[in-house]
Amino acid sequence: MRLEGIHHVTAITGDAPANVAFYTGVLGLRLVAKSVNQDDPRVYHLFYSDEVGSAGADITFFEYPGAPRGRAGGGMVHRIVWRVASAAAIDFWEERLSTLEDAEVIRDGDALAFSDPEGLRHELTVSDADGTLSARHPEIPAEHALRGFDGVRMYSMRPAQSARMLTELMGAEDLGGNVFELRGERRGGTVAFDPPPAARGLQGGGTVHHVALGTTAAEHPAWETHLRGAGVQTSGIVDRHYFHSIYYREPGGILYEIADDAPGFTVDGPVEELGTKIILPPWYEPERAEIERALTPLPDPRAGWDG
Repeated sequence: MRLEGIHHVTAITGDAPANVAFYTGVLGLRLVAKSVNQDDPRVYHLFYSDEVGSAGADITFFEYPGAPRGRAGGGMVHRIVWRVASAAAIDFWEERLSTLEDAEVIRDGDALAFSDPEGLRHELTVSDADGTLSARHPEIPAEHALRGFDGVRMYSMRPAQSARMLTELMGAEDLGGNVFELRGERRGGTVAFDPPPAARGLQGGGTVHHVALGTTAAEHPAWETHLRGAGVQTSGIVDRHYFHSIYYREPGGILYEIADDAPGFTVDGPVEELGTKIILPPWYEPERAEIERALTPLPDPRAGWDG
């Protein structure tokens, strides 16, 4: 069994309208689903991805309205790395992002680091690996669009043990420098560890809740058996409507998820309608009116344009 790099990354926001405006309006991702946290249906779960909602390009957010900014620390992801096609794309994004207040744009050769409005750090890197997972946006030339995840950088409180789990249990290749690649038949991505800062991490707006690694629907149950057999305490297999998940915490404190590739976002309807209405898991449908009254109204970010 081989994991397929990063399936999705889930973070926290305190301001869903501003979050939608940045990830769709600035970064050009597609809002592919407006749903709710399955454990707390008063909380949005927003999903952004490429044009068809592919695993490998999906960043998701729980909205806790008014949540204060958090701070990445030990046991947390502190940077999400995306692929773009060329140095010209880096030029485009440097110009585009530098006009934003508090984006903290830093260029280092063909890498560009920046923050979202709540301080979540991102990086763009040039890569032609694994094809293109891009969305359409009228202000972003197709050749410069984000192309899916390259990897994540994390603060491990026990880097040696974190590395051992990745290589010995999860099948990662050690690339050196505390960087590890998880590569399957279709796609791959990296996990990198950095020394944690002295200040303790605080979960809040602009922090990552967990990172999900990809597998196929056929192999997903075998990962649960594999992890349990190695003595790892897991959540068991959880039905997340769009995919199935296994959660576990690794030795350095980071929360991992292994997510499969079925049924995907089109379980809600055709590709053309993704993200246009609030989707509830079937067991919450009887409470729809009450749930929708508690959620912040969000517009369709594609209303008025043809994509």
